[in-house]
Amino acid sequence: MLSVNWKQAIDDYMLYMKIERSSSEATISSYRFDLKQLETFCTAPNLNRSPSELSTEDLKQFLAVITDVLSARSQSRMLSAIKGFFGYLQFEGYREDHPASLLEAPKIGRKLPIYLSSDEIDRFFKAIDLSSTHGYRNQALFELLYACGLRVSELLHLKLSDLYFKEDFIKVTGKGNKSRLVPIQQFSQDRLQQYLELRVQTYQPKPTYEDVLFLNRRGKSLTRAMIFTLTQNLSALAGISKKISPHTFRHSFATHILENGGDLRAIQLMLGHQSITTTEIYLHSSAEKLRSTVELMHPRSGINRKDRS
Repeated sequence: MLSVNWKQAIDDYMLYMKIERSSSEATISSYRFDLKQLETFCTAPNLNRSPSELSTEDLKQFLAVITDVLSARSQSRMLSAIKGFFGYLQFEGYREDHPASLLEAPKIGRKLPIYLSSDEIDRFFKAIDLSSTHGYRNQALFELLYACGLRVSELLHLKLSDLYFKEDFIKVTGKGNKSRLVPIQQFSQDRLQQYLELRVQTYQPKPTYEDVLFLNRRGKSLTRAMIFTLTQNLSALAGISKKISPHTFRHSFATHILENGGDLRAIQLMLGHQSITTTEIYLHSSAEKLRSTVELMHPRSGINRKDRS
């Protein structure tokens, strides 16, 4: 059996995730952080185990420690990182067994997403100062987050060459480097076009950034942190009390389409969800509407009303 130290094992696994699994930078960063915590625990003087030597009992001790400091959701992610890591080591011949294969993650409930009402969406956009230097850019980027249900990472990777206005679609590159076509309405195209007319003159794209859609004042790509800050500032100006993030606009997109009679399968395709069960979480917002529909439309409900009168 081959031997390997922690640094080499983690670095090799991160490279495998990037090249073979096409994992996102956010996932790779999270998994590296989790595995570094495991390394710190395992290299302590009282244990001092290499990745090849670690046992199931050692992992159970580690998980018992983090139970007191991490939420169930974070523990679940940590275990996912550990299982993937040791599966990789077993495949590469650094281990004959998989010490984490039988470990169970804590049960976590499905967290209902926060979304904005149509009125709150309108107030948010009205809070954008179009007379400012970046007003039309900010309006356009939040329009795409809401009107197309994009993730922030997808927004940041959008290129001018991904815009197919004649066909009323944009090409979006999502998780796992998978591309999908998402419809874009004329109203949203018009808002984006207002930004595009100012883009080259105002932002002066730097070399290699000429095709990047959304630019900062230095002519380079915007960052996730910048969009998060913009979201917080505009939310405060709009008087929105909910704790929101850029991802809230994606939740709002799905919720509003579903509330207006949209098909769950179509929403799944537009959001780029691999499984329909992920999309089903948006059914929460339509529960009352569905109940009211049954009450009004089902033949039995008429009988019930008559019996009650």
